[in-house]
Amino acid sequence: MLSWVPLAGVALLWWLFSAGLPTQLPIGVLDQDHSAMSRQLVRFLDATPGLRVARQLPDPHAAAGALTRGELHAVVLIPSGFSRELKLGRAAQLTLLHNAQLGTHSGLIQRDVRTVVGTLSAGVEMAARQKRGEPARGVRVAMEPIKVDMVTLFNPSLNYEQFLAAALIPALLHILAMTAGAWAVGRELRDGTVWSWLGVAPSPAATAGALLGKLAPAWLLLLGVASAGLLWLTGGRGWHPAGHLSWVWLALAALLALSIGLGALVASATASLRTALSATGLITAPAFAFSGVGFPLQSMPAGARAWAEALPYTHYIRLQMEQLQMGAPVSLSAPTLAVFGLATAALLAACVWPLMGASRYPHRWGGR
Repeated sequence: MLSWVPLAGVALLWWLFSAGLPTQLPIGVLDQDHSAMSRQLVRFLDATPGLRVARQLPDPHAAAGALTRGELHAVVLIPSGFSRELKLGRAAQLTLLHNAQLGTHSGLIQRDVRTVVGTLSAGVEMAARQKRGEPARGVRVAMEPIKVDMVTLFNPSLNYEQFLAAALIPALLHILAMTAGAWAVGRELRDGTVWSWLGVAPSPAATAGALLGKLAPAWLLLLGVASAGLLWLTGGRGWHPAGHLSWVWLALAALLALSIGLGALVASATASLRTALSATGLITAPAFAFSGVGFPLQSMPAGARAWAEALPYTHYIRLQMEQLQMGAPVSLSAPTLAVFGLATAALLAACVWPLMGASRYPHRWGGR
């Protein structure tokens, strides 16, 4: 759990998002018009990098079955009379049936289908106006009298590797780090080996030294995996972060230290490995969901947002996004790093007295 398992987990998460951009999402087409215009629309859809026309469907029943079975993520319905309506200068209706349960798939498919339909519509309208003798430049202005210049400030390529993999890897290591802290201390209590570890009547200094010696290997091993993952996602993949990579590394090291200290404190305070591992699951498993990456913090209910703000991962991922994606000044991220350092020191110091107390009460050892 400290060597090859974290490394394999990091590699798996990177591999899942290594494509960066979702492409070739399978859709179906139900063409009830069978005209040259409908075939041109199908070719446009299939030529879009994000889409792949996987099936030409014969009837609505086949379309419904393919969507229900998950074989297709969407179906474009081209109604009968589609081409005739366009030739008569009237608006023609297309229908996109999509599975909104898969939010990412649905959003990308809607975007690409709108782009294709908008391109085809503009081409049809421009051709019709030019046939009526309007100049090409005037047609372009009439088609779009107001233009919107949309500028994507951060992650302009919508790269999921840089967005999700870079956020999920620290979340995984956060879970493993707190588990390591809880297990390292809780195992001594469970196995009844506290005296061989701390001595019969340990002093505060001796207890603190023994605790640091026990937790340091876990921190170093997990930090090595985290460093390898961070360097691979950035330099190894040709990504040049906008901010300071060194600050992200320091924050990641501090998050792992804080997580290990938190796990050790729960195990020390409860003198129960089972309770410590349960608390680890409660705190770390939902950390990503509450971090604001997948669902905005501002839209959470007050209780959920308070819980999110209490979790250390929420503050770490904010710092990471500020530095890797946004290029924020260091002064904006420095307070988070300082708080992490102080919190880690406080957690480790708080472990000392419960451990000294546990060494004096052997009857409490052996609890699962």
